[in-house]
Formats: sequence, C-alpha cells, structure tokens
Amino acid sequence: MDGPKTAQGRIAVPGGEVWYEIVGPDQPGTPLLCLHGGPGMPHDYLESLADLATSRPVIFYDQLGCGRSGRPADDSLWTVERFVAELGVVREALGLERMHLFGNSWGGWLALQYTLDRRPNLASLILSSSPPSVPRWIADCAQLRDALDPDVQDVLARHEAAGHFSCPEYQWAVTHFYRKHLCRLDPWPESLEHTFDRMNGDVYLAMWGPSEFGPVTGQLSGWDVTGRLGEIRVPTLVTGGRHDEARPEHLAVLAAGIDGSELAIFEDSSHMAFIEEHARYIEVVADFLARADAA
Repeated sequence: MDGPKTAQGRIAVPGGEVWYEIVGPDQPGTPLLCLHGGPGMPHDYLESLADLATSRPVIFYDQLGCGRSGRPADDSLWTVERFVAELGVVREALGLERMHLFGNSWGGWLALQYTLDRRPNLASLILSSSPPSVPRWIADCAQLRDALDPDVQDVLARHEAAGHFSCPEYQWAVTHFYRKHLCRLDPWPESLEHTFDRMNGDVYLAMWGPSEFGPVTGQLSGWDVTGRLGEIRVPTLVTGGRHDEARPEHLAVLAAGIDGSELAIFEDSSHMAFIEEHARYIEVVADFLARADAA
C-alpha cells in the first residue's frame, strides 16, 4: 500500500527561504504544523510524526539556517522575534487559518512565544519536552550532570574551563549525557543521526551558547515565560519522558500554568518520546487531536 502523499516547496521568510513538506491527505482533519528543536537542528528527527497523517495533513519545515532551508551568514537573524515572524509567514503562506501546533524542545519554546505574542487562532498546542524557563532548565541539567560517572564529569569540567567545547573528548562526554537524557535508543535512528549531521552550529551558538550545559550566552539567555502561562487559552497537551533533560517536575509547572492542559509523561523515554516510545506517543497525540477537533 502506498504511503501518504507528500508535497514540498519553499517559502520566502525574513532573511531568506525555508523548505517545507506536507504529508497526508489534502483535506479533512485540521492540519498539524511541527516545529523542530535546536536551535539550528533541522526537522529530520521529527519525521516519525508523519504517522499522524492518516486523518490530517502533517507539515514540517526546516527553520532558516538549517537542513534544506537557506543558510545566510548573518548572525543578526538569529533572534526569537525573527523565528516567531518566520513561523507567522510560513503559516500564512500555507493558508493555515486553523491548525494544531506541535513543538519539541526549542520548537516548543518557539510555539509558546508565538502563542503569547500573536494570540493566534489555534486548534491546540502540543508542547514536547519544552519547559517554560531556561534558567531552571540549566539548573535541572546541572543536577543530571552531577549524576554522571565521575570520569565523564571530569572531562566536561576540564574542557569547559579551557574553553575547548569542540574537542572530540568533550563531545564524547556530552554524547554520554545525550544517551541518558536526549534519546535512550541504541543505536539512534537514522533520522536523529541526520539531524545532528545537518545541524548549524552557528545558529546554536548565537541562540544558545557553546555547550548544552551553559552558560547560555545567546539570545535565549534568561528566557522564561512561566509567569505568562495563564495567558494561554488553547487546548494544550504537555509531553515528556521520565528520564528527560526537561525534567518531569518542570514540565508539570508548564502544564499547571496553562488552564485545562493535559500532562503525559512517558516512563521509558527521555527527550524524544515520539521516537523512544513511538507507538504509544502517536496513540496519545492522535487521541488528543481528535478530542480537540471535536471540541
């Protein structure tokens, strides 16, 4: 049996052009637009969400600076505000008057900022491993780091003190953390390998900083919308993993702050439950989308 139909194209956005792909039926079912993490990582690792396209179009795009989209050499483009504007342009260009909006990690922060700033007409929000406070994220990651093997902690500390963030030994230690708290599958799926292969480190540095563990020196330094969550009036599903670097306790703060939201923690997952417990994740999200459509 043939898979769902796909269509691809490019959209002019502030600063360049972005690539998009639409998977699934042309009509019934409110579309789902998916925002990837990073910043600077393309959408590839989200591709399994196309399994939701049995009853609705599922739309992916690579944010400017990564993947199949343009890669302008202009650091002034890498701001939260420009990414919010980019999302608005993509939505308008694709005629998504009403849609569901999914965001993982940084993509969830982008979805939150877009919702708070633009007050868009959304059918629902799905926030995947996207807690509302960068300072708390850093504090939580520090606790997880303290639980790593002492030799791994030593490698991290020595290289950070010297500023050697690109050293292979430092990257080995970061990968050790990722295997516990980013994706626990072994081996990693090709889609995730492709994501790291196509990552734009310049965007990551400008938006975040030189390391997963901080200090956050980029545009996201101090980002915190915890106090504004009560402004959101959209049906919301918050998801995460028990072993997530976005700690379940922090995700619970996000869910508690959005009136009527739902929280789903996947017990055998970390930061990518849609990969790690794929079948169960699709089941939970499909049920939520169907109920949001019916409401």
